[in-house]
Parts: sequence; C-alpha cells; structure tokens
Amino acid sequence: MKLEIVASSAAPAAIGPYSQAVKAGPFLYTSGQIPLTAEGVLVEGGIVEQTHQVFRNLKAVLEEAGTDFSRVVKTTVFLKDMNQFAAFNEVYASYFGDHKPARSTVEVARLPRDVLVEIELVAALPVE
Repeated sequence: MKLEIVASSAAPAAIGPYSQAVKAGPFLYTSGQIPLTAEGVLVEGGIVEQTHQVFRNLKAVLEEAGTDFSRVVKTTVFLKDMNQFAAFNEVYASYFGDHKPARSTVEVARLPRDVLVEIELVAALPVE
C-alpha cells in the first residue's frame, strides 16, 4: 500500500516527527489538531473559540487531501474538561450537520500548549 503525506499551509505545521495527515489506501488519517493558527499562534478564548479553530485546521487538511467533513468516518476528541462537553458538542455538530461519524470523546489531564481541545479524524477519500 502506498502512503502519501498530506501537508496544508492553511493549518499549523507539524512541530515534531509526525505529519498533519497520511493517505493510506482509501482513507485519510489526521494527526490531532489543536487550536493554533496556521502561523502557530494559540487562539485566545474558551472551548467554543478553540473548537472552531481546530475545525478550521481540520478542514484545511481535509481539503488538501481532496476530501471534506461529509466523508469523515471517525473522530477522536480529547477534552481538558468534560464539563465543557455541551458547549464543545454544539460547535462540533455545526461542522457535521446531519452527518454523524463515529466518535470517541475522552477527558485528559493535559494537552499540548495547555489547550482545551484536540481532535483527530479518519476520512474516506474519493474514489479516483
């Protein structure tokens, strides 16, 4: 199976030994995105603002790979505080509409840069 690295300049660059995403067979696997701008600046605000930035980053990576949110099959969400789940979930739902990918959501002790949310996903790629 051929693997293809995906990198979008519209999302923050990987800051370690990993890629923004990898195409493997008919799927795209993203690394976790945190609320940094493409320039690497941490977004100010709470869970709502940070979740929107994470989705902007994921959208950029999906588009670079030739896919979109309608083809996401699985997400994994890491929240710093599960008490913010309702506010997070409202933003999350706005990006998927009627499409409801499988999802795992876990509360974690700490995330990079002490952010409030990190999301990774798996998306189907269009058949070529």
